[in-house]
Parts: sequence; structure tokens; C-alpha cells
Amino acid sequence: MRVVYFDCFSGISGDMSLAALVDAGADRAYVESELQKIRIEPFELQWKRVNKKGISALKMDVALDPHKQPTHHRHYADIVKMIQEAGFNERTTALSLAIFEKIGVAEGKIHGIPLEKVHFHEVGAIDSIVDVIGVALALDSLEADHIYCSPVPLGSGTVRCDHGLYPVPAPATLEMMRGLPIAPTDYAMEMTTPTGAGIVAAVVNGFSKGLPPMVVESIGYGAGTRDLPNQPNVLRVVVGKIDAYAAKWTAPNLHLHAEHGHEEHHHHHHGDDGLDHGHGHGHHHHGHEHDHHHDHHDHHHDHDDHSHHDDRDHHDGHDDHDDHDHHVHGSHHHGHEHRHDDEHRTGASPKH
Repeated sequence: MRVVYFDCFSGISGDMSLAALVDAGADRAYVESELQKIRIEPFELQWKRVNKKGISALKMDVALDPHKQPTHHRHYADIVKMIQEAGFNERTTALSLAIFEKIGVAEGKIHGIPLEKVHFHEVGAIDSIVDVIGVALALDSLEADHIYCSPVPLGSGTVRCDHGLYPVPAPATLEMMRGLPIAPTDYAMEMTTPTGAGIVAAVVNGFSKGLPPMVVESIGYGAGTRDLPNQPNVLRVVVGKIDAYAAKWTAPNLHLHAEHGHEEHHHHHHGDDGLDHGHGHGHHHHGHEHDHHHDHHDHHHDHDDHSHHDDRDHHDGHDDHDDHDHHVHGSHHHGHEHRHDDEHRTGASPKH
């Protein structure tokens, strides 16, 4: 059983997540070729190795065509349509939709509007869309069965976004992290962007302060844009295989293996197993109405900056642009109504 662990000791953003996953072994060529299916303005991914406080890490940036005027704002419905029409496999589509739904619901909650009318600012930009779908493709490439995460530091202070000067964590980011474990930090900047929070809220199966039992196969480091004074601004991703002894750590969610023909229905009992939480994300629209009683799911951040609104600058450059047992089922949005008793929350923000 393939396990992926996000070690967010310096926070998390979309670009950091994608870079760390590729550095840990996700097929870069597969990610880049599949991303070209998106009907969007021209772009290319630029990769380079950088050194962050003594750690060699992979830095990823989305470069736009300087001759084309990019679109910075998009409606949630437009992004959903873009993903559904791209022709990705079932798992990639489900993960991408799940992440954007978390962000959209959080944004809607913060602005007091229904999900269908949510308008993304920073998260609607090309780089954020590429980050989210790129992460979904990377997880698909790694054939991740279960995804775990450390408690997430959010940061503090203020960040400037399209709506003005906002507190850190941005409202949407905090909304998405509601019910999930966060960690303290001394840095007065945005450590986790809305995109990063959306990734955590949508795809993580469980939380652990340390690595879950596994046989480590590969390790990747994704660099943020900024440099922190006392620690490397990187996201570490650990990929491995879980053994029989670790069976009790299995979280009952994320059927990420849709493309691999194996579905698993786990019943996870949280106790003294070391995992702090396990979310059950259900991003499903199955032609009927679902009544969700999630007190800590639908969260999303529309901003992504630690001390600045660009997700890439997540206190070090965290990308904006991504305990409960999360289940990502099949493809989202199948023509039915989803009623969230928790109100749709939304919030978008810049990058680390």
C-alpha cells in the first residue's frame, strides 16, 4: 500500500506541493503533458534546484506567455467545467475537483454567497489552477493509496489581497483548516496559502505528528519562494509502503486508486495509534442529494501569501496556487445537489 506523507514544518502552498511530489518521484513528463490538456492561456512549468538553508530542493514556477494577457479571475463553475472537459483520468479529475470545491465552499462561506456564484481571484489565476491540477496528477502518478500530513503551521500577521489587507491566516485558509490540526509558528507571515490549505483539506486521509509506520522509498523537497531566517522554507514529502504492522493506521477514505482497479473500504478507529486525525472527504455528486454534516471540511483559501499575497511567496514562497477521514470518490459534480449543513465556506489567497 503506497503512502505519501506531507511534512509541513514550514507550511504548505500549491507550488511547493507539486515540486516536492515531483522531487519524490512523481512522473514530471506525465504531469507536464497532462497539464497541456487544460484549455487555458499558454504556460510552461520551469524547474530548478535551489538551496534553502542547506537543503537542496526543487523549485517550480509557472511561466506565462508575455505576449498574452492572463486571466486572473474565474468563477468556480468555469474551473469545474475546465477540469471536467480536459479528459483527465477519473482519479485526477476527482482530486482536482475536490480541492477546488474545498476552496470554493470556504470562499462562499466567507463572502456569504452560494458555491455556484463564487468568484476566485488569486486562486482563479493560471498558476493556481496549474498547481492544483498538477498536484492531483502527481498523486495519481505516485499511485498514492493513503495520504498523511503533519499538523500545519498557518502563520500570523497580515497579507494584502484583492480585497485589501487581510489577517493571516486568511479567512478562507482558516475556514478550510477548521477541524484539522494546526501547528504554532513564530513567523509573522503567511506560512500556508489558500491553495495549500485546500490541498490538505481535500486529499489528506489522516494526520500524524511524525512519520506513520512505513518503509521509506523516496523523499522530496519542494522549495518556497522566500527564505526564512532560521529554517529551510521547504515542504518535505515522504513516499513509502505501509506494512502489516501499520494496518491500524489505515484511514477509511480517499479511493485514490480508481484508476488502478482497487477500492478499499476501511474503517479507521482513532485512538492511541499516533494519528491525530483522519478526514473523510466526500466530494461526490451522485445524482441524488447528500446531506453533509461536516464541521471541518469544506474549507478553502483564496489567498496564498505569507506576508504577501502571492502563493509563491508563502513565507518562503508557498504556492497558492493547495482529521478526519477524507474520501475522494470518483468524479465530482454529477448533476445533483450537495447540501452542506456547515454552510459553504470559501476563501482565496496568495502564495508562500
